[in-house]
Amino acid sequence: MSTVTTTGQPHTMRSNRLPIGVYLLAFSLFAMGSAEFLMAGVLPAVATDLDIPLASAGWLITAFALGVVLGGPPFAVLSLHWPRRTALLATQLVFAAAVVVGLLTDHWVLLITRFVSGLAYAGFFAVAAVTAISLVTPDRTARASGVVVSGLSVAMVAGGPAGTLLSHLTDWRGGFWGVAVLTVAGTIACALGLPVTKSATKPSLPREFATMRSPRLWGAFAITILSTAAYMISFNYLAAVLSDVARIPQVWIPAILALFGIGAFVGLSIGGRISDRRPHYALLIGAVGIALLSALLAGFAGHPTAVVPIVFLLGIAAFVLNPAIYGRVFTIAADAPTIAGATTVSAFQLGISLTPVFAAAAFELDAPITSVSWIGAILALITIPLIFLDRPRRAT
Repeated sequence: MSTVTTTGQPHTMRSNRLPIGVYLLAFSLFAMGSAEFLMAGVLPAVATDLDIPLASAGWLITAFALGVVLGGPPFAVLSLHWPRRTALLATQLVFAAAVVVGLLTDHWVLLITRFVSGLAYAGFFAVAAVTAISLVTPDRTARASGVVVSGLSVAMVAGGPAGTLLSHLTDWRGGFWGVAVLTVAGTIACALGLPVTKSATKPSLPREFATMRSPRLWGAFAITILSTAAYMISFNYLAAVLSDVARIPQVWIPAILALFGIGAFVGLSIGGRISDRRPHYALLIGAVGIALLSALLAGFAGHPTAVVPIVFLLGIAAFVLNPAIYGRVFTIAADAPTIAGATTVSAFQLGISLTPVFAAAAFELDAPITSVSWIGAILALITIPLIFLDRPRRAT
């Protein structure tokens, strides 16, 4: 990996702690990512307030997702020669502005601003991942990436629900105003706390595109898409499984969903610490764990005492492999990581976006709600051979 100099902490420091900049990036990702998970919780209120059908309101979720999937790589090309801190601050400000403008206008402008928000979010995520690894020594790359990604897991299990609660206490816009305020706070924190990072290797667009032709890199993207879809399809329909199959009272469901988030933190901590040395080991643990636990969730969905620990363990397995994924991408694309990192962000989002498609296909066949977990198990099993294919060549 190319060497990196910073105006912050020197890389020779032996402290086990990561630089504060890594945690600032995670906070900003949490603030922005909360907008992705908030819209689903307030969608009926949005449809009613804007006087549009619920199906039309659903496009607000799709617009954001499309912005994320399509936005990362082009922004990486556009900002390749920008200072990374400039790119990070610009994307956060664009994101916050888009959120605010969308709240003050009509449905069509809101739809456009959701797409713009997705673009800015993807751009930030991509640059944040590259910046995080530039702040640490090569032996802590996966751990730093894992901390940044943890911001997204917090957004999923805490930011979205908290924003939904705020929206219910005010109106549907309340949660999004909170997202805008937190994003601005993150921008200020990054401006004050992030050192100026500079790669010793001058950015080169031809070199970036040459790196993108690596088959191993596309194998890593495939692992990202499949593994993300494998655990997210169970998580996205977990509330329905808990209420309709396990017959768990509604009051307990948020707490059980939070268990998944706690498990995610545990998984990120474990994965971040072992992925730098044994990335494939972390990938295999995660994929096998997701497959096994998804099958157990489907098989024991009617037993509340079994479901609760399974949900917690699934959170661990799901996020053990996330640091390893980033570690592999940035190892393969060590000399040209920007577009590769951006494409990884798009792959994550694509994995999330595919879950409704897989679920809809099952429901069209009148499959029970637990079928989504069986689909997750199958996707995780498909991931395993790809991990083994990535193992033999260790030139990186």
